[in-house]
Amino acid sequence: MAMFVSTLSIAAVLAALIAISEWLATHTWLKHFGAALLVIVLTAIVANLGVIPTYGPQTPLYDAIFTYVAPLGIFWLLLLVDLRSLGQVGGPTLLLFLIGACGTALGAAAGHWVVGGADALGSQHAALAGMFTGTYVGGSVNYNAVALEYGVMEDAALYAGAAAVDNAMTTVWMVVCVTLPRVLVGFWPKPGAQTERVSAGPITDDGEVTRIFDLATVIALGIGAVGLSEILADLLKQHAGIDMPSVLVLSTLALCLAQLPVVQRLRGARLLGLLAVYLFLAVIGSLCDAQALLRMGELAPVLGVFVVVLVCVHGLVVFGAARLLKADLETAAVASQANIGGGTSALALARSLGRSDLELPAILVGSAGLALGNYLGFTMVGLLS
Repeated sequence: MAMFVSTLSIAAVLAALIAISEWLATHTWLKHFGAALLVIVLTAIVANLGVIPTYGPQTPLYDAIFTYVAPLGIFWLLLLVDLRSLGQVGGPTLLLFLIGACGTALGAAAGHWVVGGADALGSQHAALAGMFTGTYVGGSVNYNAVALEYGVMEDAALYAGAAAVDNAMTTVWMVVCVTLPRVLVGFWPKPGAQTERVSAGPITDDGEVTRIFDLATVIALGIGAVGLSEILADLLKQHAGIDMPSVLVLSTLALCLAQLPVVQRLRGARLLGLLAVYLFLAVIGSLCDAQALLRMGELAPVLGVFVVVLVCVHGLVVFGAARLLKADLETAAVASQANIGGGTSALALARSLGRSDLELPAILVGSAGLALGNYLGFTMVGLLS
């Protein structure tokens, strides 16, 4: 039983962890990792120590953050985007993202072979490979789609254990993507400006002078846009047969508004957006449930090896392609994180790496992964069945 279980007390702990992470990222040697990564790691530690619950049905606050706060964060941060910068970085990010998706599929096949396939994973071996392929291309929506189709959820222990392995690896890969650009920068063929971008480190100057009017307007725009995006996505599906994720509709609304001078004059979107993203990352940290891994018994190390092989192959493919294409390390890291962790965590990574120009590409390719992940996930099941 966790020490704090009520919604308000959990929210207070999450807010405190964000404040601590910001202070550490500003005043200590941990600034090289950035507040985004520190939020994930600190929340994972606190949750596994029993201070707050790990992610589960007993914590509706976590679901609310996933459902409402994360989209709001995306909207508010996209209000700051200058569309003229997209042409310079959008193409390379998309290309590396697609290459990374292929790397994920190759990694799933390799991991399945390394652990012994059906002999080690049981009758649901193909479905598990499809689930991990889907989630490491597009996110948990794809993971659950494959799991539902093949009845993996009926085995609660297997489903929960696989989710725990998935969540743990997502957190680990965030650490890798923050670290690799700084570790490899001396060995990487790159444009001359890249060294300066890497050494600049995380974006730390996020202060804004704002007014009640501006804050209220930005909040109203955000809540209204999230609601409208869901309505428009439903209408497109019902009347036009277009199954477009609501986050893409939301991103489009934000980008259109961001070009209006009256919206550009508003202050507060940056602060609200970052706070929302940090809350989302805190919930990502709470997903790392060590007890769930222990409850899996002998299957835990097998799934662990499977996922490690998958992600390592993915990483080799993405960063290998980036080196051959002479793309910069941060672009490769953000594209890879969009595969493994999704658009929101890729956006946070872009800020941690000091690359605000990669924020919009991170969201866009992450959204594309929602569609691509299902196709690759189900294809993988068919190939391995």
